[in-house]
Amino acid sequence: MTEPFQVIIIGGGPAGVSAALYLCRANIRAAIIENGPGALGRAHKIENYYGAAASGLKLYAEGLEQARNLSATIIQDEVVGVEYTGAFTLALKNASEALTAPALILATGTKNITLDLPGLTELEGRGVSYCAVCDGFFFRNKRVAVAGGGAYALHEAEYLKHLAKSVTVLTNGKDDSLVKQAGFAAIAQPLAALTGAGKLQSVRFADGSELEVDGLFIALGTADSADLARKLGAQLDGRFIRIDENCATNIPGLFAAGDCTGGLMQVAKAVHEGARAGLAALKFIRAQSVAK
Repeated sequence: MTEPFQVIIIGGGPAGVSAALYLCRANIRAAIIENGPGALGRAHKIENYYGAAASGLKLYAEGLEQARNLSATIIQDEVVGVEYTGAFTLALKNASEALTAPALILATGTKNITLDLPGLTELEGRGVSYCAVCDGFFFRNKRVAVAGGGAYALHEAEYLKHLAKSVTVLTNGKDDSLVKQAGFAAIAQPLAALTGAGKLQSVRFADGSELEVDGLFIALGTADSADLARKLGAQLDGRFIRIDENCATNIPGLFAAGDCTGGLMQVAKAVHEGARAGLAALKFIRAQSVAK
């Protein structure tokens, strides 16, 4: 009979894999539940991480393989429910039996809210981006637009204005007064389609007009990535999971790392927090063993 897992990690990106590497090297039975690369998969090239210059998909695949080679169990599935009764019980979409473990690490990242626009999927990584800090460098002295109208969009626009030739904020039919107050050019017309042969060339609006751009940054906010933490009663800071200096939440045995904790949403930060969460989970498991 297979021994139960000691730590379950939800998320197979840089944070989750980093946690697994430290746990497996300490002979802890760890499982990673992953459901695709998320935002990392849309990064066509990462050049700001030590020793790597690769696409997000390549980094993601190699990370999972590294964890697998150290005996981490990789489960491709979706967590649909989680409970805490002294241990964590996870219900999976495609499994009849629940998984349990005394420690759980949330490393799910965040889900970008995107648009249902003709041409969007085809042009992701070819002019369409979801992260100004990640990809703004590639649009130096070029014309860019930011889709969104809230604080997140303005934050992205503020970063891009120091790199791009021009920045226009597209509010997609919503009020653009906050954008204009912040000093940015704005277009309030609803978006209709993206055009370009192999790379983004323009944004088409519902009234038939077009804006020629080299890059479009989607900044519509982020879907609530803290749903699982909220279900468990973990404390949140807005839409992010609140952690201490060891990546621990207020729930014993529950840790979080990566984009779901907020702050700098970069691979380097995710790897750092994943390592801390893994080491903290290791300490937690060993303390439980001593107490028995």
